Parts: sequence; C-alpha cells; structure tokens
Amino acid sequence: MNATISLDGFDVALGRPDGWPADSDAGGAPVGPLPAAQPEHWLVHTDGRRDLLPVRRWHGPPEPAVESVAARCTGPTIDLGCGPGRLTRALAQRGLVALGVDISAEAVRLTQGRGVIALRRDVFAPLPGEGRWAHALLIDGNIGIGGDPVRLLRRCGDLIAADGTLTVELEPPGVGLWRGQAYVLSGRSGERGLRGSAFRWARVGAEAVARTADAAGLRVADRFRCGPRWFAELARA
Repeated sequence: MNATISLDGFDVALGRPDGWPADSDAGGAPVGPLPAAQPEHWLVHTDGRRDLLPVRRWHGPPEPAVESVAARCTGPTIDLGCGPGRLTRALAQRGLVALGVDISAEAVRLTQGRGVIALRRDVFAPLPGEGRWAHALLIDGNIGIGGDPVRLLRRCGDLIAADGTLTVELEPPGVGLWRGQAYVLSGRSGERGLRGSAFRWARVGAEAVARTADAAGLRVADRFRCGPRWFAELARA
C-alpha cells in the first residue's frame, strides 16, 4: 500500500455507529439528534480549520447531490475515494459499470457490502481500465487526496478516455487553493479525542478550479450546484 496518505483515522470514522436516524433532509443531512453516546469525527487542518465529517451521510442512501452527480454519468465510471459506497451503488443502480476505489479497508468492506465492486487501492497506484473510463468522480472533499490537486487531477485525467469527464466536488467560492496537512480527530463531547496520523491534504475553492485544472492539462466543461455544494465537470484540454 502506497504511503501517499495515511487513513487510519478515517477507518475509525467509518465504523458505523448504531442508532442513527435514517431520515435525511433535502441536503442529505440526517434528521434527528445524534445519540449522546456516539462519537463525532473531525477533519482538522493545520491552518486551524476543523470540519465535522458527515459520517451519517456517508453511510446513508444517496442524497440529492450524489444523485445529481450519478445522473451525469452515462458509461463506465470509477468512484475515487468511494468511502462506504453510496455513490458507487447509485451508479450501479442506474445500470452502469461502476468501480469504487479507496485506500481504507473499512471503506472497501462497506462498499462491497452494498453489493457493488470496490478495490482497496491508492489512486496513484495502477488501476483497472486506465484511459478507458467514461467518467471519474472525486466527491466529498476527495480532491484533497495527496495534498497536491494538480498531481491528482493529472492522474485522474490519465484514467478517463479521450472524451471522458472528471467530476469534482469543490469548496464554496472564497476558499482559494490550500495545501497542507490534516488528521482525523474522533471522540465524544467532553472526552479526550483519538487522533489519527497526519496526512497531506488540500482544499480547492470553486474560483480556483479553472487554473488548477489547466495546470493538470484539463479544462472546466461545466459547473453546477446542488444546495450548498459546488461541483465542476472537467474534460481533457
């Protein structure tokens, strides 16, 4: 396994707690309070930013934003950083050839548990079908993988066919481009948290995607939003 990113903290976060509400609102956020005994998981960036990880959303059914991404796919699709596989399953349910890829063993186990195909693999390692995928996907912040968005987008460009597309989820405008390190912090309120290993991470705001894509040999073919979430569809330049 490549040392590009250490994800032991994500393995902890992906362990599904019992007793979560199953209902979600239009944005995919769970309806109902988090049971008091359940831990929370945060992605802590070295610039001081802390993001509460939407673990319940990851384990739930595809929310509208995920369905909108899946609806843009018309051929074989590779879901990079698939997590528990809600997007990979949404693709398969549309009759598409879909492959989930994640470096986390727990993520792959959970994705396979949804009845779809997933591989435990680093995105920078050899992958099946390189250069032949109609679509590649990086959602849920996965454009941060490896801490170098240009390198990651260039790699994704190698995965898609000449007429293929890469859909990426972005930060809202105003974030710009940030590169650094992050770690997962897990714990219950009032208790000392469990800190995972630090790994390289990045953030790309909607206003920074064009120049980032250009540096990777890609271009922005489309931009779209679903509620508060921002996306771009990239193609080869």
